[in-house]
Amino acid sequence: MSNRNEPLDDAARALCRELGYSFADTGLLLDALTHRSFKNENPDVASTDNERLEFLGDAVVGLVVASMLYVRFPDADEGELTRRRADLVSEKGLTEVAETIGVGFAMRLGKGEEKSGGRSKPRLLSSALEACIGAVYSDGGADAAFAAARRVFAPRLDTSAPGHRDAKSRAQEWAQAHLGGTPSYRLLSSEGPDHEREFTIALELNGEEIATGVGRSKVEAEQAAAEAALAEWQDTREF
Repeated sequence: MSNRNEPLDDAARALCRELGYSFADTGLLLDALTHRSFKNENPDVASTDNERLEFLGDAVVGLVVASMLYVRFPDADEGELTRRRADLVSEKGLTEVAETIGVGFAMRLGKGEEKSGGRSKPRLLSSALEACIGAVYSDGGADAAFAAARRVFAPRLDTSAPGHRDAKSRAQEWAQAHLGGTPSYRLLSSEGPDHEREFTIALELNGEEIATGVGRSKVEAEQAAAEAALAEWQDTREF
């Protein structure tokens, strides 16, 4: 596939500087910034959206973050490293990085998403960030992608306590230590179109439904259910 030397606007060029990378195929970066709503409304301008690149970038980010944490915290056990990684690569963690480097300003959105505040939606920001890392990988290879991911995630390695946002890990530890069981999660419902899907999930323990959570993804709904369960358990004993 030949390079598409498509012009970048100021926001996209600023994003390149934040990533520390210059694209040979600028079309890849534009693909990474393209939400499906823009593609649907502008098929003559955008032939694809960022979902495939997001899939690739997700794998790169997970590996890079795990590697950095392994080196940065040599005394941390597997549990702490897992919780720290979950914090950094959660939707909230990814969104914070995306906001810091200006991903929202550079995204290509359809008119409806633009009007509904798409440039600040966590799901869109986190997806576009991962897609941008995937685009760097596709354009420059593993070394370039790893360098870009390290550049944007390294400043956040020490910004939160381990597991601060990973409610599922905390709920599992609490239940095993104090209630003699391991939580499980059950999908109760899934409603809405693909791009606006809302999931409701129940956290269950020893066959009993403890709490429910709602989110734009199953992972987000599970985290919400875990947070709700922790709040209920903490009413009787501090976590």
